[in-house]
Amino acid sequence: MMELRTVVAAVESGEQDTVLEVLQVYNRQKSQCFTFDDEEREERKKMAQLLIKFLERELQPSCQVTCLESIRILSRDKHCLEPFATKEGLRTLSRHAGIDYCEELIREVPDLDVILESLKCLCNIVFSSPRAQELTAEARLVVGLAERVKLYNERSLPHDMKFFDLRLLFLLTALRVDVRQQLAQELRGIGLMTDTLELTLGVKWLDPYEVATEEALLPPLPRQETERAMEILKVLFNITFDSSKREVDEEDAALYRHLGALLRHCLMIRADGEERTEEFHSHTVNLLGNLPLKCLDVLLTPKVRPGSLEYMGVNMDAVSVLLGFLERRLDRGHKLKESLTPVLNLLTESARVHRQTRKFLKAKVLPPLRDVRNRPEVGNSLRNKLVRLMTHIDTDVKHCAAEFLFVLCKESVSRFVKYTGYGNAAGLLAARGLMAGGREEGEYSEDEDTDTEEYKEAKANINPVTGRVEEKLPNPMEGMTEEQKEYEAMKLVNMFDKLSREQVIQPMGITPSGTLAPMENALRDMADERSSSDSDLGLD
Repeated sequence: MMELRTVVAAVESGEQDTVLEVLQVYNRQKSQCFTFDDEEREERKKMAQLLIKFLERELQPSCQVTCLESIRILSRDKHCLEPFATKEGLRTLSRHAGIDYCEELIREVPDLDVILESLKCLCNIVFSSPRAQELTAEARLVVGLAERVKLYNERSLPHDMKFFDLRLLFLLTALRVDVRQQLAQELRGIGLMTDTLELTLGVKWLDPYEVATEEALLPPLPRQETERAMEILKVLFNITFDSSKREVDEEDAALYRHLGALLRHCLMIRADGEERTEEFHSHTVNLLGNLPLKCLDVLLTPKVRPGSLEYMGVNMDAVSVLLGFLERRLDRGHKLKESLTPVLNLLTESARVHRQTRKFLKAKVLPPLRDVRNRPEVGNSLRNKLVRLMTHIDTDVKHCAAEFLFVLCKESVSRFVKYTGYGNAAGLLAARGLMAGGREEGEYSEDEDTDTEEYKEAKANINPVTGRVEEKLPNPMEGMTEEQKEYEAMKLVNMFDKLSREQVIQPMGITPSGTLAPMENALRDMADERSSSDSDLGLD
């Protein structure tokens, strides 16, 4: 094993052939090294400084590549990034990567291996160094990257180079809000990245918002194209993060619809292997959730064709894929917040704004009730799995699952309780001020819920709290005298009073507005409302 001191001494000598020979040995020995000894930290920092200086000289491409490989190895050490995270160091690396923004001129670096190694170095350094993130933003590196992305349509560039361009663009937009805004607005990044995605997918258009997709004949997206497409989707996610929350004009809406049609295509195709397809679809779903709500209609735009899933005259292929994706995520049960909330939110908002989508999802998720013997959370149907989530420990997961089912019930409290049980529904109803019943303001049709014969027969015996038919329990007060009943009642009151005074529990009541409040507050509100209504009627 070559001593680090020997390597530093050789680089310090500056003799190109000697440096090349020593660095080649060092790179071979350390190619798989990802942890570093603390004792040699200062030596590594010195080596890093020398390598950046050495790289500024006129060197043969083979020597540049070897030097950059050594920098890449050193950049894995988070404690050794200071020499690289300087204006001069980053300018040297970005110049070798061919993305140095200088008076609107992108300097050409002919050797592709040099470009690739420089990009890998920049990715490591930007990822781990806040100072490097700040300096790359100031140096407008994103402009150089955007300029090169524009060339993808004109020049045949190798996959690795394009992949690390996109990876660096993703890191910059993920870590810096100012770079995100610069790419989205000044550089028209949404249009640029959408065009790059279209180019990567190699799509053909049938209509303005419909890609030609013949699933049976379409081969899986090749591995390299899938990798690049996922990086593009991640960049687009970063720069569209606030799009769903703001109003967009017609020009922007057309841009988002074009992107939405491409994302629908992404949902309908497969990548190479199940895991890769799942990952590809996950990035697609995340980005779909960022699109303005009015632009999600492109999911339903394609005409119904032979082999399509049709519902109420509309093509439901994309919605069906999203529902399948949701169920697979539910069954996996891993990292529910990250894996489930994006698709649940997307389906909820789609159902809220598109009647056909809501009715299709309700038919699949909340079909007419037949099983009234088991609790709503017991079983393996999609309804059972989602109701179980309504009492999940994670608040976001619990809220998303409840909101989805509530929208499928047209935000009707009685219908929601019917399908989930009052106990499971209480969290959402309390948060919405609907504990006393009623309905949220929403634009829903007036069609009624259809009850099965099984439900109609059992309805009178269903316990609304548990949502199932309960066995009739014997009356515990049967055979008691009136005095005994009064004694037991007072005993219960005293127990509640003691628990309340010791602050073990806090009795709650429902206010006139339908929200939960401490009992004394709820009673005061009710008394105030009663006296207010009495005075309105002129009663004293």
